[in-house]
Amino acid sequence: MTPAEPELPHTDQLGRATLRTIAALAGVSASTVSRVLHPGTKNQGRATAARTEARIRETAERVGYVPNPHAASLRTQRSSLIGVLVPRLSDLVLATIYEGIDDAAGSAGYQTFVANTHDDPRAQRTRAEMFLSRHVDGLILGDSHADHQLADSLHARHVPFVLVNRHAGEYPAVTCDDVIGGRLAAEHLLQLGHTRVAVIAGEPYASTGIDRTAGFAEIYATAGHPVAAEDIVHSSFDVAGGRHAAEQLLRQSSPPTAIFAVNDFAAIGVLGVIRDYGLTPGTDIAVVGYNDVSVAANLPIPLTTIRSPMKEMGRRAVELLISLLAGNLVNSVRLPPVLVPRATTSPALGRTPWANRMPAEVK
Repeated sequence: MTPAEPELPHTDQLGRATLRTIAALAGVSASTVSRVLHPGTKNQGRATAARTEARIRETAERVGYVPNPHAASLRTQRSSLIGVLVPRLSDLVLATIYEGIDDAAGSAGYQTFVANTHDDPRAQRTRAEMFLSRHVDGLILGDSHADHQLADSLHARHVPFVLVNRHAGEYPAVTCDDVIGGRLAAEHLLQLGHTRVAVIAGEPYASTGIDRTAGFAEIYATAGHPVAAEDIVHSSFDVAGGRHAAEQLLRQSSPPTAIFAVNDFAAIGVLGVIRDYGLTPGTDIAVVGYNDVSVAANLPIPLTTIRSPMKEMGRRAVELLISLLAGNLVNSVRLPPVLVPRATTSPALGRTPWANRMPAEVK
């Protein structure tokens, strides 16, 4: 018969080992155990002999010690938690940015929690309050609106936060330089001879769509081919939004020869409409997207797009927030975009014939 293992001293209410358990078994003080197992706490400062440290770690492993994050937060006044707000994590762009956030946070000793807001101001406030009630150290906002109401509210309450993907006001943000991205798309289409162009501009409250559209329109205006107001159509950042906007543009009496969609999934919606009309992207109508999501290069007709450093934006946002938490002044970061030309763009040869080939019901 195997003898019963002796009960551990100083366990918590669930019978789990605590710092005092390890201290009693290792023959040291609880503060020494804390200094070894929780570096960076207020107990830090005095050295611990290597032999004693090894004994403490061996004891902690033997009794199955698991740190209590709530107790740790009381000692350090930090929870090591970061709350992340995004419009929707089902969006591949946002999921990729969040992957960068989570990777960088984990490497720095933080855990992240993410919540969807669907770009709804009420949901933004509710989710932010939920994170704050859990004592997160700071927030990363991937859903900021141009009116920056949520950011203003958090700033007034001295909540540490940074923005990612979108910027708002003068608050610290990590974004792609979307104005330059819009310019790259315009320069590419101009070089191919496209002067009759349109923009699917995304949601009017998002800096991504605002900046990409502004950069694009700036280049065309400078070249003497200003984009008419009716040729800039706002839509949701998804396939359905792109389809709806493309239907509107292609029903015009003088349809564009090229369309710049400020989001790859909206661009994919455009490609679907072009196909439904019996036309060929890159031959009948040029299409440029934005972000270079993984599927863009693997479509039946690969999509020309502007590559944004999605994962890097997430990583840099964490670095910015950690620096802010350390009491440093931080500046916004804008990362460079890159044009990735593929098969959906080609020279503007003669574009009127395709309009005549459209079915009567869609003219």
